[in-house]
Amino acid sequence: MLAQKITIEPVTRIEGHAKITIHLKDDGLVDHAYLHVNEFRGFEKFCEGRMVFEMPLITPRICGICPVSHHLAAAKAGDAVMGSPAPRPANLLRELMHMGQIVQSHGMHFFELAGPDLLLGFDADPEIRNVGGLIQAAPEIALKAVALRKWGQEIIRILGGRRIHPVFAVPGGVNKALTAPERDLILEGLDTSIATIQLGLSIMKDWAAKNMEDIQKFAVFPTGYFGLITESNGLELYDGNIRLIDQHGVQLERFPIANYLDIISEHVENWSYLKFPYYKKMGWPNGVYRVGPLGRLNIADKIDTPLANEEFKAYRQINDGKPIENTLYYHYARLIETLFAAERVRVLCEDTDILSTDILNTQHNFQGEGVGVIEAPRGTLIHHYKAKENGQLEKVNLIVSTGHNNYAMSKAVDMVAKTYITGPEIHEGLLNRVEAAVRAHDPCLSCSTHAVGQMPMIIDVVSPNGETIKTLRRD
Repeated sequence: MLAQKITIEPVTRIEGHAKITIHLKDDGLVDHAYLHVNEFRGFEKFCEGRMVFEMPLITPRICGICPVSHHLAAAKAGDAVMGSPAPRPANLLRELMHMGQIVQSHGMHFFELAGPDLLLGFDADPEIRNVGGLIQAAPEIALKAVALRKWGQEIIRILGGRRIHPVFAVPGGVNKALTAPERDLILEGLDTSIATIQLGLSIMKDWAAKNMEDIQKFAVFPTGYFGLITESNGLELYDGNIRLIDQHGVQLERFPIANYLDIISEHVENWSYLKFPYYKKMGWPNGVYRVGPLGRLNIADKIDTPLANEEFKAYRQINDGKPIENTLYYHYARLIETLFAAERVRVLCEDTDILSTDILNTQHNFQGEGVGVIEAPRGTLIHHYKAKENGQLEKVNLIVSTGHNNYAMSKAVDMVAKTYITGPEIHEGLLNRVEAAVRAHDPCLSCSTHAVGQMPMIIDVVSPNGETIKTLRRD
């Protein structure tokens, strides 16, 4: 048998464009599989020269799926550059918008993106293994999932005036107070949303119990874990210091985000436009770490809302309190975070300051440089700006959530391919498992790229001399 290369392009049910190449040996076993992030947008470069107060409006265009994350990270970086910390009511409102973002993004991923694999099966016919097939198979669940996402988006709309690319946070605070009727409208949908999230958790736990063999062999590997944390090591999604632990759960670093360049660096590979961050003291690749739901629940000792904390305690017992390394448990962790975000909406809405009109700090103590951080749905998002005295930006550095997980996604793709593709026949369900290794991380590679029309997946099996042996096409 001649050595072959299988190309999966594009990877489906993710945000943005990527491809996977699977290189086979002469015996049909996998030599190596690569995840290629093949988009380049250059946002950092073309933000240079813009004014710092424009960044909360410009950077959300990086992504139409999680614009709130960039919107708020940009505003927080602007606070630091201008020396204008936001008043407490403004931070409450920003966090409330962020919780809406977590709910709508996590909810969409579990039910609409990962859901077809979990509910219909990795080997289901591609014609039905999608949202349409899910609606046909489980219409009640699908409707509840749509309503959950709608509720999260409605929180964003109420605060920011629109569901996508909100106009709300500015350096120093926010530009609109919340009214009592708006608060009550948000709370109206809370209990139903919590019930839907709990339904998702029951689906996930039932699926896990029936598919433990896959969970235990599907890209299970050690790394460090990285993310925001509360002072008492509780789950944190909006603010705080960064905690980095090793594969055993031992704390390596705890630091203010402004010091991130002292802690992490970025590695480059010639087969991807996406960089690979790592912990400097351990070097590349020993210092790699994971972010996002799996990483955040590994660095946390508790969750400060009751329902999510009960789920968290059960979740952490999966590995007797030690870091959980199973890639497929990203889905479980994601739902626990969704429950926390929904509960946090209640806490924020019931805070006595949530209706305050003290929402903007107009006093400036210009610093010229600032770092803003937030836990986007996919992981830690860092915005770092340097500006002239007039507020015009001279340098912009962005480390997006998916970048932190680049090593993990690449490792998972390689491991899953080697585990499941053992030749000689390679059927579509096996290739879908390789895609699912990427999908579990819920990567956001879109960088404001929008496609019009169909995006077929074409798999070419190519011989060493470049001859196409076989072509598989999924429209």
